[in-house]
Amino acid sequence: MSEVQIHEMIVVEGRNDTVTIKRAVKADTIETRGSAIGKEVIDQVRRAQSKRGVIIFTDPDYAGERIRRVISQEVPGVKHAFLPQDKARGRKKIGIEHAKCEDIREALLHVRSDIGYEQVESISWEDYIDMGFTGFPDSGYLRQKVADRLGIGFANAKNFYQRLHALQVSKEELISTWLQVREELEDVT
Repeated sequence: MSEVQIHEMIVVEGRNDTVTIKRAVKADTIETRGSAIGKEVIDQVRRAQSKRGVIIFTDPDYAGERIRRVISQEVPGVKHAFLPQDKARGRKKIGIEHAKCEDIREALLHVRSDIGYEQVESISWEDYIDMGFTGFPDSGYLRQKVADRLGIGFANAKNFYQRLHALQVSKEELISTWLQVREELEDVT
């Protein structure tokens, strides 16, 4: 067991995720047991949010993103931890249960909230397009690399743009990260 203790309750998808989380940090979890989230789970998350706070830490796949979206809509103010797919890959599947303890700790130490305390200058849709996040053959790859760097999870073009705003990624932070990724990509080619 780790010395790192997480005060908030962590929402995960299943028992194997809970076991892996508890190996990495000292924390309590709420298991959704699949992507069909019922009233009972939502009520449990609401109660946890009001008492201790909640961190959503679901698998970096379609089902995990769906769970994240449903809970975020139903329970305002939750925090989000993200793990890139390459750090959650097992032999045949992707999931938090396949991640290394140090990667889990890193993700949980860099959570983001969709409710901020200060206004940040966000990127405009026009700038977003100009930076190549949509409309180009390598846009998906660029979003993936930037998402990994920012620790906010991969999404399609529209959802990634919305996530940048929801998680209050500033224009300055996005441009800085984008420049680093572009530089890396140029070094590779």
